[in-house]
Amino acid sequence: MSEIIMGYLGEVALKGLNRITFENVLVKNLKTRLEPTGSFKVYRAQSTMYIEPLNDKVDMDEAYSRVQKTFGLANVSRATICEKEYDDICKTSIETLGEKLENARTFKVMCKRADKNFPMTSMELCYDLGGYILEKYPHLKVDVRTPQMVVYVEIRDFAAYVHGGKEPAVGGMPVSTSGKATLMLSGGIDSPVAAYMMAKRGLNLMAVHFASPPYTSDRAEQKVKDLAQILTLYTGNMGLYVVPYTKTQEHIRDNAPSVLFTVLMRRSMMRIASTLSKMYGSAAMITGESLAQVASQTMQAIACTDEAQDLPIFRPLIGMDKTEIVDIARKIGTFETSILPYEDCCTIFTPPHPKTKPSIAEILDAESNMDLAGLEQNAVDEAVRTYINYM
Repeated sequence: MSEIIMGYLGEVALKGLNRITFENVLVKNLKTRLEPTGSFKVYRAQSTMYIEPLNDKVDMDEAYSRVQKTFGLANVSRATICEKEYDDICKTSIETLGEKLENARTFKVMCKRADKNFPMTSMELCYDLGGYILEKYPHLKVDVRTPQMVVYVEIRDFAAYVHGGKEPAVGGMPVSTSGKATLMLSGGIDSPVAAYMMAKRGLNLMAVHFASPPYTSDRAEQKVKDLAQILTLYTGNMGLYVVPYTKTQEHIRDNAPSVLFTVLMRRSMMRIASTLSKMYGSAAMITGESLAQVASQTMQAIACTDEAQDLPIFRPLIGMDKTEIVDIARKIGTFETSILPYEDCCTIFTPPHPKTKPSIAEILDAESNMDLAGLEQNAVDEAVRTYINYM
């Protein structure tokens, strides 16, 4: 039997004259994601991506998992190919799904006849194939509403395909169809979720992390690198700049009012990230901020942070509570790494009572008493030298 993975387009199928552009990017993304699993032919027809193994050495389980996590596909199935002949379809259905049918109590047959030259209608094929299956497995009963097992047959241009039904994929738009953006990756729960949500909208991501040794450890930095690696399951290739931030952070601590420290630090981080973004070609930045979650995420503090640089800042979690964010983190596999108890530079030197409603005027006045430009440029230069690309 010859197996194939089928990926069904979601939002991409609604595009107009430029739909082919989105489909081409999706084909490219699938090929890239599948490279570690073996040789595949990837092609498209009738709002479906066909991922066909070219030899027996491929890892179909891993390939299926990677396809399922590729943005742009709404559903996936792992199907067996057969001839567009009724007898062959019956035989293949039993060979492919026989064990599952043996262990089920109820089933139904679903058919999609995309090739209208096939002599049977969809209803006729469902009825006849259902009868054939009942003869082979008399213990089964038909349940069209809540069956334990579905036998799905698709009659398409190239062949007939038999599988046990479609499974959900991640949906969204193919990565890189919306441009490039820079992720502020802290190592906590929120920023990896923000990365997932913006990659889902078609953004190609580059990440920036701020480290402050010796206040933050090598383990804290490794945690961020591990998170970046996990995120590539969804984002594809992603670069990471680790910014050495100790000297800049100490300068702010020693030369500014403590109640303004957090906002001043975030403004400095934004300037550094903005510089790296423009070098990389990013047109926006992404943070994991949620309104009112902490003192630096009030409306006034966010306004002061945004004023520090001129790129748009996307905050996909801004209206979400922590429970919603944690649910997504668990789903995408970042939660257990994010909660490892290693230091984050955003939490060191934090004053006991930070100002929650700072004004731009007092922030600019505080910055006028510091000399941050040189420190920030040195941090940028060092980050460029230690750039890492994750695949």
